[in-house]
Amino acid sequence: MSSRAATGAPAIPGFSYVRPLGSGGFAQVFLYEQDMPRRMVAIKVLNGAVIGKVDTDKLREVFESEADIMARLSSHPSVVSIYEAGISLEGYPYLAMEFCPASMGSLTKGRPAKLRDVLDAGVRMAGALETAHRAGVLHRDIKPSNVLLTTLGRPALSDFGIAQVLGRQRVEEELAMSIPWSAPEVIGLRSSGSVATEVWSLGATLYSFAAGRSPFELPDRAQNSRTKLAERISKAVYQGIPGAQGYEHFDELVARALRKQPGDRFASMREFGEALQELQRAYGFDVTPIEVVAEAWLPRAESVQTGSRGPVVSSVPRATRARARAELLAQKRGTDGDGLLLDRPTSPLRAGLIGAGAALVGVAGIGAIIWTLAGRGG
Repeated sequence: MSSRAATGAPAIPGFSYVRPLGSGGFAQVFLYEQDMPRRMVAIKVLNGAVIGKVDTDKLREVFESEADIMARLSSHPSVVSIYEAGISLEGYPYLAMEFCPASMGSLTKGRPAKLRDVLDAGVRMAGALETAHRAGVLHRDIKPSNVLLTTLGRPALSDFGIAQVLGRQRVEEELAMSIPWSAPEVIGLRSSGSVATEVWSLGATLYSFAAGRSPFELPDRAQNSRTKLAERISKAVYQGIPGAQGYEHFDELVARALRKQPGDRFASMREFGEALQELQRAYGFDVTPIEVVAEAWLPRAESVQTGSRGPVVSSVPRATRARARAELLAQKRGTDGDGLLLDRPTSPLRAGLIGAGAALVGVAGIGAIIWTLAGRGG
């Protein structure tokens, strides 16, 4: 049996299996080498053991939705890029994505990151999530393991598998959560996601990077069962980064993101990111820019909803009136938008005269040739 078959890695034309990367409840991730263009890619495939136990059509719909959302948002430098989506030879849906060799979650578990790196990651994630929110999409599973590190060592957000379009509530059985980083209202089933719950989750994630553990986790592992963690999160009594010196301002910022009442948190990811930038300035660190995709290129909310696949509809805006006027003036000048000369259109009368002239020239030319040949023959 091949190593690929032994691990359950699918056979995908154009890709060569290398090794497993990880697995979750519904999917497995493998490292493949793409044949053309040649590069290493991470391929996420639905777990075959799960497919037979759930509504296959619904699961595939969610998987396709993740591909669509990540494709629309992956122009953002802090969102993992998706290259391709399809069906393996075994019939399993897969996503081919940018290969990120590590996650900040695995690197910081039990080993706190430097505050400089925590703040940099926070600003980058805030920009990525602000872009998603403006596009009408909630991530709904922000946690340390979903903040990957690219080959350049930059953090990038991954796994939009349970993303939700803003304003649409999912049925209760679809609710998914990662308890250590979930807001009290999510744990209490009062909300399936909002901008406020995303702010909480990013705050809890940044705390985890800085402390080496989640905010409400205790040193005694016996006290960290799902039930006990959920109880402490529901009370939302914030405890500062243990043993850290000079982190008071950081604690104040994260404490605001983790307030019990949603309205008491940062109103948006941009506001959260700007607060993180202020901390960078206060600590004398380089200030990370908040990168938000321009409004003109944001996908429309209705274009990222789940459902049956249909024809592609462009979301590129129409040319503005100013641009239309500029193009009209350029045509009058005889140039295009790039300043290149245009072939001027001719009137029907002028075209007829030109055509008649060309015909006469042609006849005259033929007559001259015949006359010359006749003269030579003589």
